[in-house]
Amino acid sequence: MGASSCSAKEGQSGGCCHGKKTLESTPLEYEPQSKTQAQSEALEDGLPKRPQARDGYPADELDENESYFARELQELKALKDGGKDGPRPLFTFQSGATYLGQWKGNTRHGMGVQTWADGARFTGHWKDNFADGAGQFRHADGDVFVGQWRANAAHGLGNYYHKKGQTTYGGQWVDDLQHGHGVEQWEGGSKYSGQFVWGKKQGYGVYQWPDGSKYYGEWAGNSISGRGHYVGKDGREFKGMWKAAVIHGCGKYLWPDGRTFSGQYVEDQKEGFGIFMWKDGKRFEGQWHQGKQHGYGITYRTDGQVHKRGVWNMGKPPETPEESPERGGTHAGTDS
Repeated sequence: MGASSCSAKEGQSGGCCHGKKTLESTPLEYEPQSKTQAQSEALEDGLPKRPQARDGYPADELDENESYFARELQELKALKDGGKDGPRPLFTFQSGATYLGQWKGNTRHGMGVQTWADGARFTGHWKDNFADGAGQFRHADGDVFVGQWRANAAHGLGNYYHKKGQTTYGGQWVDDLQHGHGVEQWEGGSKYSGQFVWGKKQGYGVYQWPDGSKYYGEWAGNSISGRGHYVGKDGREFKGMWKAAVIHGCGKYLWPDGRTFSGQYVEDQKEGFGIFMWKDGKRFEGQWHQGKQHGYGITYRTDGQVHKRGVWNMGKPPETPEESPERGGTHAGTDS
């Protein structure tokens, strides 16, 4: 956290600072026209590949990951016992940093404020030269962490505020990394509330977009992965499996007008077996490829009677007449 000089970078992960189209006019067979359309059906306005604006918090920028807190240790070790324990006058280090607060021998110990030459400042509790206990670290670029510390690292509960309010995180920390439950918010209105594991979103979490769309479910390595439930701003829903922030696996997609698809997806597109049902009760059961009917399938009328069956080719229905029950059978090229 305050352990190093740092600033936030888009998409950077690491320590805190250690240191669309409708189907109203489609024919009976559901025929998406393109990958773009298939994906637009998957998520209204598209789910970002990486919903988080920032994957983590600033990593060290110094060439040798030099800790702020370690910069004056050698000088402190060389100091002779400067006087009684407790408060002492302002002390200036050779680096230009200053310390005002309590001492124990030649160690910073108790409440104190250290200010570095670049403007970074720690205000809080020290224990044998380590930031330990409650404290605030203000970075030179304006970022601020307020919370619990252990051995110069954010450890326990704490809040991190990025400069200009771009991002905030409040929650649990372990060894300078978000670890445990936390809430991360962005300036535009997005919000994540859930589990973190060593600086990354991992486990169960809820992500909310500024437009009100929400995802409830599992995360892995800072990305939506596993079982989850997405609810779009217009009422569209998907309940099922995800991988790397796209629909991938089995699930059920629901449109607000009553249409549904239950089946398999691969990278946001229908792939494998699936059942598409229209709002009036008609349905298609069969194979899909790249978001289109492809392979053997059957279309049923609202009364459950077979309307058409055969082999579809990338959304194109079988080139056979419809089944004619009144003639006592079927025409050539169709199965009974």
